[in-house]
Amino acid sequence: MIFAAGLGTRLKPLTDNMPKALVPVCGKPLLWHVMTKLKASGITDVTINVHHFADKIISYLGSVDGLGMDVHISDERDMLLETGGGIRHAERYLCRPAGQDSGAIAEVTGHAGRFLVHNADILSDLDIRWFESQVRTDALAALLVSDRKTSRYLLFDDSMRLVGWTNVSTGEVRTPYHSLDIASCRMLAFSGIHIISDGIFSLFGPEGFGERFPIMDFYLKVADRYPIYGVPATGLHLIDVGKPGSLVEAEKFCQDIERF
Repeated sequence: MIFAAGLGTRLKPLTDNMPKALVPVCGKPLLWHVMTKLKASGITDVTINVHHFADKIISYLGSVDGLGMDVHISDERDMLLETGGGIRHAERYLCRPAGQDSGAIAEVTGHAGRFLVHNADILSDLDIRWFESQVRTDALAALLVSDRKTSRYLLFDDSMRLVGWTNVSTGEVRTPYHSLDIASCRMLAFSGIHIISDGIFSLFGPEGFGERFPIMDFYLKVADRYPIYGVPATGLHLIDVGKPGSLVEAEKFCQDIERF
């Protein structure tokens, strides 16, 4: 699933006339870069959520014949559902029933598949097949993380299980553990790329999540009961193309990738 529904407010004025997913980098939309990366890793079926300038995204996908992929549109034009709500809304495209030997999460939830979620504004040199190989069989979700400077970090224990979140600028901490020792935690930055068990769909309702919510709120609520792991990527080069200043870096990054 590619998140392409956002308003792209940090990229204004570019996004006054186009969705963030169609902002060009090296002459190609961000969405093109993400989709071709996924396709090169062997992914052939993709769900894209739309809201801001949805018609332009749909028109673009038609003009390139979905880049040769099976494309599903998860329509959020009536209401922007945030990341968690967006995933929940796309359940019919992302979920499949459990079979034999589906693993511990499937035993609890009745589902057996996994799907990758990727922000449309993230460019990286991630080896997606490597990331997939790092997902533990008991994981409800695996979050790609790296040791880079940011103001907001995910917190992990020694086994790389998610235990909380902190904003180091404000001192805010969010965790389901009442006596968490933050000093003992590993602090790593989230990449906007994760692999999720489709068993998650059986948990949203019982955990009290409705139509619109951030997926990180869900992770932080259930992390003490369901295994959510971080997967550290050493040497990861990642660009969050979220503001005009990052476009210059993104252009150079894409040129370097094409050169090698």
